[in-house]
Amino acid sequence: MRSDVVEIIKDAARASAVEEADAGVRRTVETILADIASRGDEAVRALSEKFDAWSPERFRLGDAEIEAALAKVSKADLEDIAFAQAQVRNFAEHQKAALRDIEVETLPGVVLGHRNIPVNSVGCYVPGGKYPMVASAHMSVLTAKVAGVRRVVAAAPPFKGGAHPAIVAAMHLAGADEILVLGGVQAIGAMALGTASIAPVDMLVGPGNAFVAEAKRQLYGRVGIDLFAGPTETLVIADDSVDGELCATDLLGQGEHGPTSPAILLTTSRRLAMDTLAEVERLLGQLPTADIARVSWHDFGKVILCDSEAEMLAVADDIASEHVQVMTRDPDYFLENMTNYGALFLGPRTNVAYGDKVIGTNHTLPTRKAGRYTGGLWVGKFMKTCTYQKVLTDEASALVGERCSRLSLLEGFVGHAEQANVRVRRYGGKNVAYGEPAL
Repeated sequence: MRSDVVEIIKDAARASAVEEADAGVRRTVETILADIASRGDEAVRALSEKFDAWSPERFRLGDAEIEAALAKVSKADLEDIAFAQAQVRNFAEHQKAALRDIEVETLPGVVLGHRNIPVNSVGCYVPGGKYPMVASAHMSVLTAKVAGVRRVVAAAPPFKGGAHPAIVAAMHLAGADEILVLGGVQAIGAMALGTASIAPVDMLVGPGNAFVAEAKRQLYGRVGIDLFAGPTETLVIADDSVDGELCATDLLGQGEHGPTSPAILLTTSRRLAMDTLAEVERLLGQLPTADIARVSWHDFGKVILCDSEAEMLAVADDIASEHVQVMTRDPDYFLENMTNYGALFLGPRTNVAYGDKVIGTNHTLPTRKAGRYTGGLWVGKFMKTCTYQKVLTDEASALVGERCSRLSLLEGFVGHAEQANVRVRRYGGKNVAYGEPAL
């Protein structure tokens, strides 16, 4: 961001704090994953006892335990979960319908195509420490099931000495095939590496704390992951068509995720900037989660004054925030022109909480500027687009083979050339010597 074209009214106090903590997290996670790889279930149990004081006879819930958990959830809460899941399912099904298998004849006798194939098994992590994130079950388990994943393992840490009933209900109603009451790096490691009691998965998805995110990063390659996740980020883009209360509420609402969650206001109105700062202080006196939100706002909050919508757009694209709340007279200007973000929330009638909990889009989104090169979790993340080729005629095989032979020898790949030459000889009737280009 060019500091000479904007005015920083409030800056972050500790912008480098997250990076400073990364090295220690990396070392801790490396040690834990190595222990799980070496000792399997024994290590998982010891880690669960150490970090969560949780060591049941088995970590996977049986049918009776799932039914018991559901019985503890009120009818109203079950109806709300069902409503949210209906929205997520509806949008995910429309997204899946946009993915098409294709097959096209690119030359006479040459057929190319691709198929969208679901991943076979996925591990879905649902955070449940300070805040039991029921919505994460919809976003991961349900979306994987809509994609067609055969085996979905869902894991959440124990909550107050046992399975959190609402999380279990959401996992079960979303279609989880296995439910584990297991948290943190031990859950991530067990699902990815496998143990005697937990079969490994092909992919890991879901949000989590810094240790969970680092475990996914270190396991990437051994398994697939949805994305590299950091602390929740919020960017509010606003002009004087809205007021400070609305902006302050949307900034602080995401700050309660954790003390390192950045929240930024971009505005063309100095009055709105000052009103928002005042409203932030007022709301911090009322918000029950103010102890967390106050730290995140002080350490990572920013207010930036810009000259124009075009300047706000340029700064916003540079920030590449996870959540972008747009409250301007023409929010579609940002929809049409902004390129780097996780999700857009357009107009004052919507907000990030809608996306987090219920409206139907996925809340697992790119952070730390990853919005420059990836979107968030969706049905397509659970699909592999795999190509295939068919050559149907002798003439087509000989035609492609001659080109392939010459191009392979251009690169010095004689074996590749011979793969083409043998077909030129067989199907084209040409006498091509070994190691010589097809004429």
